[in-house]
Amino acid sequence: MGITAHPARLRTGSPDYVIVAAVGVLVVLGVLAVYSSSFALGLLEFGDANYFLFRQVMFAIVGAVVMWVLMKSDYRQLRAISPLLMLAALLSLAAVLVPGIGQESNGAVRWIRIGGPIPPVQPSEFAKLALIIYVSAWLAGRGENVKEFWTGFFPFVVLVGIAAGLIMLEPDLGTTIVVVLTTGTLVFVAGASLMHLAAFGGVAGIAASMLVLTGGYRADRIFAFINAEDDPAGRGFQTLQLLIALGSGGAHGLGLGASRQKFFYVPGAHTDGIFAIIGEELGFIGCAVVILLFALLIVRGFRVIFRARDDFGSLLGVGIVSWIGFQTLINIGGITRALPLTGIPLPFLSYGGSALLAMLAGVGILLSVSRFGVDAKSVGQKPQAVDGSDKIVRTTRKPSSSKRRNETRDWPDRTADRKGAR
Repeated sequence: MGITAHPARLRTGSPDYVIVAAVGVLVVLGVLAVYSSSFALGLLEFGDANYFLFRQVMFAIVGAVVMWVLMKSDYRQLRAISPLLMLAALLSLAAVLVPGIGQESNGAVRWIRIGGPIPPVQPSEFAKLALIIYVSAWLAGRGENVKEFWTGFFPFVVLVGIAAGLIMLEPDLGTTIVVVLTTGTLVFVAGASLMHLAAFGGVAGIAASMLVLTGGYRADRIFAFINAEDDPAGRGFQTLQLLIALGSGGAHGLGLGASRQKFFYVPGAHTDGIFAIIGEELGFIGCAVVILLFALLIVRGFRVIFRARDDFGSLLGVGIVSWIGFQTLINIGGITRALPLTGIPLPFLSYGGSALLAMLAGVGILLSVSRFGVDAKSVGQKPQAVDGSDKIVRTTRKPSSSKRRNETRDWPDRTADRKGAR
């Protein structure tokens, strides 16, 4: 990545309030959709129609506080603690697999029960964010070495392979795909060799194919994607019911709360199938609004990336925006049968405390990066290159004619003078 202004010279500004507004609307819409799609299930299984609503609202409030704290904090502090975050993520992923600690549900062990009124947490959701932070810090410090195989690309593959392997042991193919795509995007943006990336993609594709062939439920999802109509009451049931719900809303929808498919026709209606319920109740217009909100969030995220003044901030932005984008694409693609179903939640909308909390924390970091979008040049200070050289970085501000001739001169090094004065 190119030379940027020295992070010590940065000053804070206002966060990107468009991102705040888009995320706020998505979270509120998600709370309404979760209640509408889950009250029947909550009443049947727990005797409380508000069972899922209360938990979603609780995590939304906690997530909003975490987002605000991270937004107000200096994102550069995450670079120093990134190894600790990565270690904690790997340990929690391993702890899920320990009998007595991990909690099983629907044949998968993905949660850790905390105890008391606190719902179980899903470590893989927080591992996504920890990986983004650690890989961003690691790549920002590697520089051109990221192009080398043994000193750059190979350590990256080992780290991502360990994390992805632990997640697959749960098993959770959808989250594994998101992790690989997000971290692969990070290393691509950082300047890794295209040959290395192609080899990595080939190995990942072969591994995914083997997992599909050896896993019964994964093969069923491929079958449902290709030809669900051959077994409408069996393997193709979920795919077809999602499409029925999505299409029943027409252009304007049946009305908020008026979905029929949520009454135990759509499996996971309040989790990974929530977009279909939104389509049934709010119609094509409601679905279009949701997609436009995600598009606005991603576009503004790219604006933050381009305005970031150090490589670590740029890579953080790339990782968080890619994470949101890939997860949204895979979820909506599965609902619309453009992609096979994977069972991952729709960001900010699906029920799930761990997913919502981790996503809001990621947005808080993105907003922190957006607050440092102005370099010291704009407040009258002399800019300095991040690589330690004294060459002035060219800025977008047009210099005066008298300064244009001296644009590339060096600032005198006062370090020796300061040491002598001491």
